[in-house]
Amino acid sequence: MRFQKWLADFRATAAGEGIGAATLSSALDRLTYNARVVELDRAQPDDSRPQSVPLFSNYLSARLVPARINPGKRLAVELDQTLRAVQARYGVPPEIMLGIWGMETNYGSYTGDFDLVRSLASLAFDGRREALFTRELIAALRMIDSGVPRSRLVGSWAGATGNPQFLPSSYLTHAVDFDGDGTADIWRSRADTAASIANYLKNNGWVTGGDWAMRVSVPAALDRIRVVNTVEPKSCTRVLARHSRWIPVKEWRALGLQPQDGRTWPADDTLATLVEPDGPGKGAYLAYGNYRALLAYNCSNFYALSVGLLADRLRTGS
Repeated sequence: MRFQKWLADFRATAAGEGIGAATLSSALDRLTYNARVVELDRAQPDDSRPQSVPLFSNYLSARLVPARINPGKRLAVELDQTLRAVQARYGVPPEIMLGIWGMETNYGSYTGDFDLVRSLASLAFDGRREALFTRELIAALRMIDSGVPRSRLVGSWAGATGNPQFLPSSYLTHAVDFDGDGTADIWRSRADTAASIANYLKNNGWVTGGDWAMRVSVPAALDRIRVVNTVEPKSCTRVLARHSRWIPVKEWRALGLQPQDGRTWPADDTLATLVEPDGPGKGAYLAYGNYRALLAYNCSNFYALSVGLLADRLRTGS
């Protein structure tokens, strides 16, 4: 009963936001509460939440597996011309597009079967992140109003949908009709999927020609107080708190860091932050500006590092 009362109030709010009566009826009539999505919302296994954090090494080993790498390599060959055309427009390398696509849905092999409207309504009603999920629910209704079939709005428990797992607001802002059929179809069009991912990254600061990060060795004697970031992040706070301050790679080199995995230093003036996801002495990366675009996709060092490392494995010729 409480959910139905909330839903009635929300329907009035949505109508006030300009959502059409037909959309409200098709989306909200007979809608019921889903307790399961609320349970899942309280148990996310990454480093963006304040509870005990698992090891990145364990997280990565469960994701950087042949079942994800091999299909990505095949897709890179199959879609080479399309991916290059997308790269020419947005400046994002094919392997980065595929890295996100692969990490999100294993290239579309699993995109979720939760009803988005039901999930978002249940999460908004729960109240823990009411503003976020109410905003996404309104955006989902705008998608329906714009012609996206109600039946297509299925996906993750948290409201993400399609091959790139866009939240509804991300779809409205970043989805692209790259194949020119009149619809930004992130569910069935591989060209639209790749271009939408690339557009998202470009809109969030991806710089053409720049790398994302590289693994480095760090001297045991490094004084981390010298490199600590004293500026409090304005967003993605808990995750960026794990980063050092921005320092040119010339200075990192002088501090004794060394590239790993056959990588070489970029230009001396390239700014980088030190990221040690499992703490000092347990693996380290120098992350460049484009790493922040990956964090914009999902505010988690574990996620951004996994996308980049998968992309490295998918790079043509690697």
